[in-house]
Amino acid sequence: MSAESIKVRQGAVFQGEISVPGDKSISHRAVLLAALSNGACRISNFLEGEDCRRTLGIIERLGVKIERVGEGDIVVHGCRGIFSPPEGDLDCGNSGTSMRLLSGLLAAQPFSSRMVGDGSLSKRPMKRVIEPLTRMGAQFHTEGEGGRPPLRVTGGSLRAISYETPVASAQVKSAILFAGLFAEGITTVTEPAASRDHTERMMQYFLVKLRREELGEGKSRRFGPVRVTLAGRQAVESRDFRVPGDVSSAAFWLIAAGARPGSRLLVKGVGLNPTRTGILAVLVRMGVRIREVVEMGESGEPVGLLEARGGPLRGTVIEGAEIANVIDELPVIAIAGALAEGETIIRDAAELRVKETDRIAAITANLRAMGARVEERPDGMVITGGQPLKGATLPSFGDHRIAMAFAIAGLFASGQTVIEDAACVNVSHPGFEEILRIFQKGGNYPRHSVPVFSGAGHLHHAARP
Repeated sequence: MSAESIKVRQGAVFQGEISVPGDKSISHRAVLLAALSNGACRISNFLEGEDCRRTLGIIERLGVKIERVGEGDIVVHGCRGIFSPPEGDLDCGNSGTSMRLLSGLLAAQPFSSRMVGDGSLSKRPMKRVIEPLTRMGAQFHTEGEGGRPPLRVTGGSLRAISYETPVASAQVKSAILFAGLFAEGITTVTEPAASRDHTERMMQYFLVKLRREELGEGKSRRFGPVRVTLAGRQAVESRDFRVPGDVSSAAFWLIAAGARPGSRLLVKGVGLNPTRTGILAVLVRMGVRIREVVEMGESGEPVGLLEARGGPLRGTVIEGAEIANVIDELPVIAIAGALAEGETIIRDAAELRVKETDRIAAITANLRAMGARVEERPDGMVITGGQPLKGATLPSFGDHRIAMAFAIAGLFASGQTVIEDAACVNVSHPGFEEILRIFQKGGNYPRHSVPVFSGAGHLHHAARP
């Protein structure tokens, strides 16, 4: 397989174990919090993907010393949030996370910065993060049409605000909280539904005091409205941090195994934060047998083991408050829908249209090219599963999750599937193609044993039939 395209043919029953790269969302935040700290922080299992490298490089450009100890192992020497004016533009590449989160930090700096991105990022709106940060006292100027990058930030003294986000967005929430660390007074962010809580957990791990309240009621409380409150002018204490494996990367392999009867997969060392594991609930509804062993990681993030056993899939509905918890996994969930019996309905997911590409349009076009029945809707799609998939040459649209999702689809399609412009997978999942080859061959376990769970989450080994 070349770096420019991925070629895949139908896979086999899989029996084996894998590990996945460090979590992309957490890697970004770990670097930023370490840079704000009062000393040296060693970050291990840092994701060496393009997006996270952009954040790392920009932090260096802002005067923070970074030592590279080894692959995925760095030491960030915190500067207490006092950055140096950069020379030239800060290039975020394809990383919307870098641009939005750094906006919160740069809003508090007494100088101007200009952030730029590639063609894809330059089409992504920044108004959601600009509006609250402007209310806090920063000045923003967008050079692109409709509030799009390049983005110039002129920072300075900030004031605390109480802000209700129009949609659940971990990036917007995080940018406000980062800015709130520099503001006078109490900053409050209220979301209509729970988004990822990595920033809150990690701030607390770095000994920042904050309060997170779930405002919903009943069984839906975990996915309901959330309010986070933070006092400004707090010190960020330097601490070492280990990034857990990325459950969004694991999702591709859970579906690759879960959609094939007889397959059995173990994923080790993966992050199991409850605001990220909505994919597990969706897959269980679809018929995948999943067990998990959860331990509280030393860095404040739940980490553990996942086992998935394959079987026939059935359609399901993904909507409402659940969407924020699975927004990154929806492309590969759509693949599962095409492989399932019955209808899979995705609604309330208009946010997909402003990702690295319009993911609703991209998923619909590529699924149709493979012979699936899918109806595109403004906020999602309806997939009628059970149609045989056929290999096709498909565009990635420069989107890492589209490229990987349709490589997984190729494991279930007749003939050869070619994903064009596939180098983008390195944004979040270095090593994706190596694991894909293992799935095509059918696994990586010695013949005498495979891992299974039994009881309340204990891990055992059993003889392979």
